[in-house]
This record gives sequence, C-alpha cells and structure tokens, in this order.
Amino acid sequence: MHIALIPARGGSKRIPRKNIRSFAGRPMIGWPIEAALSSGLFDHVVVSTDDPDIAEVARAAGAEVPFMRTPELADDFTPARDVIIDGIERMEALSGQRVDRLCCLFATAAFVQADDLQKTHALLDDLPQDGFVFAAASYPHPVHRAMVHSPQSGIEMLFPEHARTRTQDLPEAFHDAGMFYWGRRDTFVARTPMFNPASHPYVMPRDRALDIDTPQDWSFAEALFRSRQP
Repeated sequence: MHIALIPARGGSKRIPRKNIRSFAGRPMIGWPIEAALSSGLFDHVVVSTDDPDIAEVARAAGAEVPFMRTPELADDFTPARDVIIDGIERMEALSGQRVDRLCCLFATAAFVQADDLQKTHALLDDLPQDGFVFAAASYPHPVHRAMVHSPQSGIEMLFPEHARTRTQDLPEAFHDAGMFYWGRRDTFVARTPMFNPASHPYVMPRDRALDIDTPQDWSFAEALFRSRQP
C-alpha cells in the first residue's frame, strides 16, 4: 500500500498551534491533506500527532488518525525518520498490509499541489532502491559567491577560489525545501541517508518553496498564497 504520512506534533514554539492555525481560510494542515487526497495516489492519508486537537482537525479535513504518537516521538529533537518508521510499523500492524511506498508530507506544506505529488511519485519509479525524491528549491544567487562576516576577520568569502568567477559560469545550487519526501518502505526503515547519490531533487518554483518559521514568514506566505488563488 501507498501511504501519505503527515507529521504534526502539538508543541510548535515559534508559531504556537502552527499546524492548525488558520491559513488563507482553513487550518494549515488542511492544505497538504487536500493535495494528498486529490492526487489519488494513496491508500491512506495519515496524520501522526500527539495532540487531540490536531487529530480532530485532521479528521475533519479528510485524513485518518488511526493512532496517537507517543510523547517520546513528539519533542523538539525527534528526528523525522523516527516518526516515519513509527508510522510504517503502526500502519502495518493496524492494517495487516505491507507499506510499499511512503510520502512524508509536512503539515505546513500549503503550497504543495496534487500535481507535485503525482510527478514525484513517477520520478521514484526510475530510481534505484535507495533513492528518494524530495522537494528542493534553487538559491536565487550562486552560493559560491557567499560571504561571511565576523568582528575578528571581517568579510571573508566562503569559496575564495570563486572570487573572480563570473556568476553565469557557476553551477546552480539548491537546498532541501522541507516539504515532502518520497521513498520506499525498506529504504526508510534502513535509515538510508535521504540525500544520497541515488536520490533526485524535484525543484519547486521559488514562490512555492517557502519556509514558514516566524510570524513574518507566515504573513508573507499567506499573502502570497491568497494572491495565487482564483
């Protein structure tokens, strides 16, 4: 079976109740749930949470919450991989079926669309067993020209060998957008590193690859999101 697993713990610090706070007219978590359901890819769209309020909102949005996450897997330092493996094991035990593929889709990924999930699912078909497909975003300026500043040393280039390289001659660099990860069951369970030579980035448009960590991020993202609505 194919599973969408949406981790959504209740203890958000920087933006309280972030996962169920209203975003463009509905609880934030409702947007990725809608994308997963609309994609038609999943046997189960599951929210993994320790919070009864999040569970209630998730069910109202159409997701399943067949188990509650333990407190040990819901603190500030719990790795996402631990939550994913727990979700796989719990769903297999509850359903009596084996998970084949899983997409870990984050609760704040409001800009993810069903089409993104469909395209990345297809990309996984062509990858080796150890490969993952993950959402990525390109940097707006070549990272090879990045600088740092400290009182001791002043301005320094991170890559001084590229101080005189033309920007058009530098390769495009990208980063993990922190939105979703597709992989096969055994690859997740084996704790295979996400970013390995067999993995493939799915580069999102920059105006949909937003990190929402602060109230200012939230306000900007919500305004941009509303501007895109028909």
